[in-house]
Amino acid sequence: MKWIKLAFRNVLRNKRRSFITMIAIGVGFASISLYHGYIHNAYEGLRSLAMYIEGLGHLRINKAGWQTKGKLEPEKYMFSHEETEKIMKLVREEKSVRLVTPQINVTGLVTNGELSTVFIAQGVVPEDERNLMMSMSNLFKYVSKKYLFTGEQLSDVKISEAVMSWDLARYLNFKPGSSGIVLAQTLNGNMNALDVQISGVYNTGNDFSNDKFMKLNFYFAQSLLDCQSAERIMVVLKDWRDTERMRDHLLKKLRDVGIDCEIRTWNKLSLYYSKIKSYLDKIFMFLSSIVLVIVVMTTINTMGMAIIERTKEIGTLRALGLKFRGVSVLFAMEGAFLGVFGSVVGIILHICVWTIIKIYPFYYTPPGLSGPIPMLVDMVPEALFFLVLCFMVLSTFAAIIPAKGAAKKNIVDALGHV
Repeated sequence: MKWIKLAFRNVLRNKRRSFITMIAIGVGFASISLYHGYIHNAYEGLRSLAMYIEGLGHLRINKAGWQTKGKLEPEKYMFSHEETEKIMKLVREEKSVRLVTPQINVTGLVTNGELSTVFIAQGVVPEDERNLMMSMSNLFKYVSKKYLFTGEQLSDVKISEAVMSWDLARYLNFKPGSSGIVLAQTLNGNMNALDVQISGVYNTGNDFSNDKFMKLNFYFAQSLLDCQSAERIMVVLKDWRDTERMRDHLLKKLRDVGIDCEIRTWNKLSLYYSKIKSYLDKIFMFLSSIVLVIVVMTTINTMGMAIIERTKEIGTLRALGLKFRGVSVLFAMEGAFLGVFGSVVGIILHICVWTIIKIYPFYYTPPGLSGPIPMLVDMVPEALFFLVLCFMVLSTFAAIIPAKGAAKKNIVDALGHV
C-alpha cells in the first residue's frame, strides 16, 4: 500500500508534465475507442443490409449441388412443394428461428412498352417480406422512410404486383401504380411474359443492384417460371450470433431425415460485407498501431525525464537497500497510474464525442452505397474496459524501459549526479 501511495505522489510531482502525458494518452484512447465504436456500428449496418435489404437472411438452404450445377440444370436442383413444406416445418421447430420462408430467383426483361432492360428479381412471400422489413436494424431509424421505400409493399391478394429498385424504376419511368410486362425463360426453356403492376419503389442501398433488382410475389414468380418449386429457403434467426451453430445443427437435422441439402451463411453469401469488413479491420489495425506507438513513446519520454531529475533519489533508495527490482516496480506503478488516469480522460472524451454524434449525427455516402447514411458511434463497454487494460499495461512497460537503465547505475555515480 505504501508503494502505491508513493507512486501516486510521484506522478503528482510534476503536475504539468503528467497532465500533458495523460492528455496524450486520453486522446489516443479516445481515437481508438471512437473508431472501434464506428466500425462496430458499421458492421451492424452492413449485416442489416445483407440480411434484410439483400434478403439473404441468416441462413440459406439449397438442394445439394445447387451452387455448382443449379444454374445449368435449375429444375433438378430446386425443392419440390412437398420438400419445401417439410423443410420449413422442421426448421420452425427450432426455438432460435424467427422466420422461415421460401424464395425463388427470376432473371429476364422488363419493359414499359417503349424501353426494355434486364432485371433480377426475388420471388418472396409478401407476409414474410413485411415481417422481415419490420425487423430491420435501428440504423434505419435515422434514414428517411421515404428514401428507403415509396408506395405499397407486396400484396398477398394481388399476386401480379411487384416492387422495383429505385434506379430501375427511374430508367423505365415507373412509379407506384405503373404497369409493365416482364419476360423470362421458364425452366423448360420456353419464353413467358406476364403483366405486372408496380406497387412500390425501394432503395437496395447498393449502386450495383439499384438499377436491376425487383421483388415479385413468390407465386407470381413461380407462374413466370412455370413451376411449383422453390429455389431456396431463407432462415432468419433471433440472434445473428447463433448463425454458425444453427447452420451445423440444421444441416445435420435435415440430412438425418433424408433431405440432401447445403446451407450457407449470410456472411459467405454477401461478398460486399466480407470485403468491407476486411478493409475496415486493416485500417483499424493500422491506426491503432500508430496511436499505441505514440502513446508508448510519450510515456517513455515522460518517465525518462522524471528519472533523470530523480537520479539522486534513486541512488539514495539504492543506498538504503532498495534492490534493482524495487526501483523498476516503483516506476512501473507510476507508469500504470499514468495509463489509468489517461484512460479515464479518454473515456470522458469518448463519452462527450459519442453524445454529440448521437444528438447531431451527420450523413455521408460510403463507396458502393447508393445514398447517404448516418455516421454513428456505438458505445461498447467491453471494448472500453479492454482498452483501459491495454493502455495500463503499455504504460507500465514503457515506464520500465528507462527505469532499468537508472536502476543499474552505480550507486556512487547516482548520488553524485548533477
